[in-house]
Amino acid sequence: MTRTKALAYQFSPWIAAIGLFVVWELTCRLFRIPEFTLPAPSATLHALIAYWPGIWPNARHTLLTTLAGFLLATGFGLVLGAVVGASPLLYRALNPILIGFNSVPKVAVVPVLVIWFGIGTIPAVITAFLVAFFPIMVNVATGIVTMEPELADVLRSLGASKFDILRKVGIPRSMPYFFASLKVAITLAFVGSVVSETVASNEGIGYLMLSASSSFRVPLVFAGLLVIAAMGIAMYWAAAVVEARLTRWATHRHTEHLTYGG
Repeated sequence: MTRTKALAYQFSPWIAAIGLFVVWELTCRLFRIPEFTLPAPSATLHALIAYWPGIWPNARHTLLTTLAGFLLATGFGLVLGAVVGASPLLYRALNPILIGFNSVPKVAVVPVLVIWFGIGTIPAVITAFLVAFFPIMVNVATGIVTMEPELADVLRSLGASKFDILRKVGIPRSMPYFFASLKVAITLAFVGSVVSETVASNEGIGYLMLSASSSFRVPLVFAGLLVIAAMGIAMYWAAAVVEARLTRWATHRHTEHLTYGG
């Protein structure tokens, strides 16, 4: 591939993002859309800079809350996924319950969490955990369940116990599934924490956006959305980097063919 195409491939996300903001800005200006309906990116950026001293503490709170819920979901999802995936009986018995629980809108669970734990950080952490837990657990269990029966039979014939098969083959085989689910779960964790903050919290980006919308400071609302999007992209990128390093043997790298002059 030529150098020009390689550079275009590398910078395509930035080009797409800039193009989106340009179209957004031109649309707001050409159609004279009121700021209280849809602020232009320039007005959103101005609000982001003007209110940054107030945005930063709330963004930090949301980030820490999300990370706490995400880490809990990662630990519990990996353990329970391994246990469920290793036992066909548990997989069949618990799968409908877990699916039903995941189908319950988490915004409906937040009031119950408030009754139990009060308004504040704990409901947001638990909501982030509940939202992020399911995809991790299901993907780990799926990775283990789909292990080839012939491989397990060969290992058992060599004297490997069920735990040895799970530890040396099942869990490593589920790692691509696990890391793929992390990229989904981290973005869902942000959704859970922000939803909880809008319902029952006195700090965080969700609370900031709710307060701004109540006083019709719509550019500040969109500034909060941009901050959430930026944090979500950063965490997704971090998970993708870890996935590429730890599961290189099972991951198809789209950039392997990007060699100059090829």
